[in-house]
Amino acid sequence: MTEEQLRYGWQSNFEEFKAAEPQAIRERLAAFIVDASPEQRRAWKDSIPPLQGEVGKSIVTNALARDYSAILEYMLPMESRRPDVILLVGGSVMIVELKGKSYPSQADLDQVAAYARDLRNYHRECAGRDVHPVLVPTGARGDLGEKEGVRIVGPDAIAGLVNRLTAPAPQPRISRDAFLASEAYCPLPTLVQAARELMYSGTLRTIDRARAATQPAIDEISRIVHQAHLTKSRHLILLTGVPGAGKTLVGLQTVHARSLDDLAVERAVGKPTTPAVFLSGNGPLVDVLQYEMRSAGGDGKTFVRGVKDYVQRYSAKKSLIPPEHVLVFDEAQRAYDIDKMRESHGTMDARSEPAEFISFADRIPEWCVVIGLIGSGQEIHVGEEGGIGQWRDAVEGSDRSRDWSIHAPPALSPSFEGSSVPLEVRPTLNLDKELRFHQVEHLHRFVAGLLADTSTETLSELAAQLNR
Repeated sequence: MTEEQLRYGWQSNFEEFKAAEPQAIRERLAAFIVDASPEQRRAWKDSIPPLQGEVGKSIVTNALARDYSAILEYMLPMESRRPDVILLVGGSVMIVELKGKSYPSQADLDQVAAYARDLRNYHRECAGRDVHPVLVPTGARGDLGEKEGVRIVGPDAIAGLVNRLTAPAPQPRISRDAFLASEAYCPLPTLVQAARELMYSGTLRTIDRARAATQPAIDEISRIVHQAHLTKSRHLILLTGVPGAGKTLVGLQTVHARSLDDLAVERAVGKPTTPAVFLSGNGPLVDVLQYEMRSAGGDGKTFVRGVKDYVQRYSAKKSLIPPEHVLVFDEAQRAYDIDKMRESHGTMDARSEPAEFISFADRIPEWCVVIGLIGSGQEIHVGEEGGIGQWRDAVEGSDRSRDWSIHAPPALSPSFEGSSVPLEVRPTLNLDKELRFHQVEHLHRFVAGLLADTSTETLSELAAQLNR
């Protein structure tokens, strides 16, 4: 599949969509979503013909509608979520979610509202345009009004809504090619600024208390980043630390650094709005970090992303260039090996996660820095035992290995003895001071004991220590 095929099931103008055989559309969608459930396939069969009919009505009442666009099962880049239908109607965008019921639930409203919010915040073609979340209960009829900013209509009222939303036509028509372009999906500059202000205002819990302990590591990383920019070189930084020492905070402060804007290299579509990204395979951690940013008044996805979606996006098309110059990989010692990557992504044509990331970094123009955050004693899942050796192999195996340098704390230097890639040993790249509450050591032991089926007596002793 090409990268474009991986991002949507169907795209065409209204005229082509209206004229297409429903079976042909369903086959395209099924080829895109190979694991579609029987319920999903039935939903396509039931909803596509009425949607085609409404598109046809729009064309009859408005000749310009022939060139409006219909996109089905569009996958939000670096996400696994897919709005059912996106309609590019004149200068506006309609996010249409179809539900097999007579009236929507709160969850349905939240879902389509979230799609619209993400497109407003992250899609360049949606900036400054009207993005309308629309919920279509397929068992309903007519216009059911608006609730919490979401328009609710039956399938028979879509054409009327399209005509009402496009009547003023105050903006130029959205190009479907521009909307689907890979580089069009990125955080908007205002969102980036808001996230940075939030990060450095100290309103996030515990940041002020931890900054003093983590500042030497942050300063060291900043030095290497500026060196990479100045010398047009590529660097792998490995930062180690005990649990709770502030590795995540170092990563977050690094990706939020305003100075990166001045170092970013101009691209065909302008300078990247986010020159750095924090990536984690720990789903709960990503959720918590994004929640913390949202609850403090910011946006959670500007600088924090899940690693799996990132890998899928940039491994699908080898010519796709990440917009970032700095990639922070959380818990780098647990990166997937080749076998786990094959299992996870369902393909035999796979490399280890470190090899993928070094490959992504090699595509970035002029300079880049990959930062691996490494915890001690946390290699706990199958496919994650390769540890530091995978990162050494990835850098040494790079087609641009001569451009790379490695920076690590003294404890990791034996892992790079005899390497063809130069190593710089820096003690400041190790965080050895616990910043969390004093019982945290006992908590880690208690959780490890539960997982290892430790005796009840031992667990009781640990529980008593936690209660002190």
